[in-house]
Amino acid sequence: QVQLVESGGGLVQAGGSLRLSCAASGRAFGSCNMGWFRQAPGKEREFVAVISWRGGRTSYTDSVKGRLTISRDNAKNTVYLQMNSLKPEDTAVYYCAADDTVYSWTLWTEDSEYEYWGQGTQVTVSS
Repeated sequence: QVQLVESGGGLVQAGGSLRLSCAASGRAFGSCNMGWFRQAPGKEREFVAVISWRGGRTSYTDSVKGRLTISRDNAKNTVYLQMNSLKPEDTAVYYCAADDTVYSWTLWTEDSEYEYWGQGTQVTVSS
């Protein structure tokens, strides 16, 4: 079992930055690939980024490449999403998620492959 708690969301102007954090507790965090997803009003939840269990591999959706960076600190049981050059279209509730398969090679982009989810944190980007 993994418990996830996101923080760091808020209101920011276009072009600004935020850093989201996701604190994990429970089973060995360091053995799980971790993902960030987001859901805008009236839209389906979408993949944003994923990082491998050791942190050496990452993958991003095209719309955030070069602006958002996923990272993790296994000693602190925390995964981060650094968000720079934010745009109004980045406005959404952001969720972190854990892949329950330990030491998985596959960096899943489908939300159905993640077993554990946080409660979400709101990010609002004003124009």
